[in-house]
Amino acid sequence: MKKALITGITGQDGSYLAEFLLSKDYEVYGLVRRSSSFNTDRIDHLYRDPHEPAVRLKLIYGDLNDASSLNQILRAVNPEEIYNLGAQSHVRVSFDIPEYTGEVTGLGTVRLLEAVRESKLRCKFYQASSSELFGKVTEVPQRETTPFHPRSPYACAKAYAYYITVNYRESYGLFACNGILFNHESPRRGETFVTRKVTRAAAHIKLGLQEKLFMGNLDAERDWGFAGDYVEGMWMMLQQPEPDDYVLATGETHSVRELLDVAFEHVGLDWKKHVELDKRYLRPAEVDVLQGDATKAREKLGWKPKVGFKELIQMMVDADLELVKTELHGSPTSRRKGFSANQS
Repeated sequence: MKKALITGITGQDGSYLAEFLLSKDYEVYGLVRRSSSFNTDRIDHLYRDPHEPAVRLKLIYGDLNDASSLNQILRAVNPEEIYNLGAQSHVRVSFDIPEYTGEVTGLGTVRLLEAVRESKLRCKFYQASSSELFGKVTEVPQRETTPFHPRSPYACAKAYAYYITVNYRESYGLFACNGILFNHESPRRGETFVTRKVTRAAAHIKLGLQEKLFMGNLDAERDWGFAGDYVEGMWMMLQQPEPDDYVLATGETHSVRELLDVAFEHVGLDWKKHVELDKRYLRPAEVDVLQGDATKAREKLGWKPKVGFKELIQMMVDADLELVKTELHGSPTSRRKGFSANQS
């Protein structure tokens, strides 16, 4: 039975990856930061499902800002595969907390790589890179050879993490891969990310719990796919005979306006009657268009996305409708924990 360590296991990608690896009969260890409250909602179902052998899923306290904890964890777990998904991952927020973003997203990666090197583990390492690396793009679509031009503290931190992963591969012979993933979404996406912000608002407005949705740049275009498809690509990278870097993307772009069209149309609403622009949500340096070319991943890994854009957004709206209905009709305790009409 293979053992895998996932940093960021409580996030969107971490939860889908944990599910996928458990389905492959892995023993999965998840790195979580100590907190006064639990933040395991996305993986709780793995413990509740009677068909899932939750004994194979173990959570360990640690922090990408603490090298000593990483060294101890690697010695204790001795994983065959490491998936570094942990990060301060919100682009807009990175402008407000650039130093913290650099510490976790950038230096956290080198702390983990150095722990692998020092412990002499013979393991495979996956680094979660991002299409935000391309930033002010020099060509469309973007592929593995496209130059980087990061346009946010988050993207700059990801650039360091990308290059330090390549450096450890070339300097120490580590099996280390970068997955340059374009935007990937799901019903488990955080509520402050634009796709989930829109689908959640569409559900709330449909049910009469919200009147307005405040948005930033509606003209930005992104290559949006389904997170469940992308975690399989992560795993495929580590099953290859040699380490390499790969773009994962759908190859299609859609604007934020199109996102609003699909989400609100799905619940029978006209978004133009409910959406207002708010300059607070504009980035100091905008990324106008990101479109990926996943030819290399398709040809070498056999990977391709299965869920299309419209299906993805409709899936997210349906999930948010069900979530709000459950919260409204749940117990007073669950309503206090999970929902307030003032949150949007």
